[in-house]
Amino acid sequence: MKHVLGVDGGGTKTHVVILNEDGHLLAEATSGPSNYDDVGEAVARENIGRAVDAARASANLSAVPFDAVFLGMAGVVSAHDRRVIHNIAEALKLAPADAIAVDHDCRIALAGGLSGRPGIVQIAGTGSSTFGMNAVGEGWRAGGWGQLLADEGSGCWLGIQAMIGAVRSYDGRLPHTPLQERILAALALDDMNEIMHKLYVEQLPRSEMARLAPLVIETAHEGDPYARSLIERGCNEMADCVLAVARRLHMDEGPSELALVGGIFQAGEIVLQPMRAAVHARLPHCRVLHAEQPPVLGAGILALKMVRSKV
Repeated sequence: MKHVLGVDGGGTKTHVVILNEDGHLLAEATSGPSNYDDVGEAVARENIGRAVDAARASANLSAVPFDAVFLGMAGVVSAHDRRVIHNIAEALKLAPADAIAVDHDCRIALAGGLSGRPGIVQIAGTGSSTFGMNAVGEGWRAGGWGQLLADEGSGCWLGIQAMIGAVRSYDGRLPHTPLQERILAALALDDMNEIMHKLYVEQLPRSEMARLAPLVIETAHEGDPYARSLIERGCNEMADCVLAVARRLHMDEGPSELALVGGIFQAGEIVLQPMRAAVHARLPHCRVLHAEQPPVLGAGILALKMVRSKV
């Protein structure tokens, strides 16, 4: 019986699954973060190894190499990044060198979101990114350039826009929004003028900016026009990315599928309704759905495809 390993390595945790050749889930485990841009190569290797060891123990498997491993890793965007992770997998003896595959986390999110079918995935968590792959295996990504360049619709983007709205409301340039008071409370500020120190001196981390996104969702639920406009703007920007990917992969004229992944889409119809509307305005024949499987199982699916392609 052959066994494969799927790895979802992110900035918060590392999640792994072991599947047998029939696709049955034998074990899964988690450990600390393995985005090596954040934690460095040594810590990334340690956390991948720890998660794999825990999964092996749960599945009662010895430490022999797997028949294939697919690592979908946050922060992997270049050939250099892929080599770094490939070398880590080789050092851990996860699989033979030619049975190790590495790609960005969008790839496994798509594989899990559509259970291996061609289509597009839209991720909206702390960051946002769009990735698609067509039936002939061509892939393309749009967005996902970070908060300074292109991260629209993400938790971080919503948090930044909430702060922008709060200071504009304070200035009087914008009709009053409850975000003004909620941002002060969330950042533990006594006065709006303290926000500059929080941002520019203390350098509020990206993760903390993303934690402001639920304030936008809550305020939108209450009917605040500014909060609702932020959600609609974010959805339209993400839909532009979906259209760009669909055009690049020649998926813009016929039926297609879009899987939605990430915490922002867990907010319910306050986000899902404008997202569906924005996508259908650009791609009328696109089926929009929640992810069918988590990204880590997408990594397992891709590892299984590697094994089956050799049969």
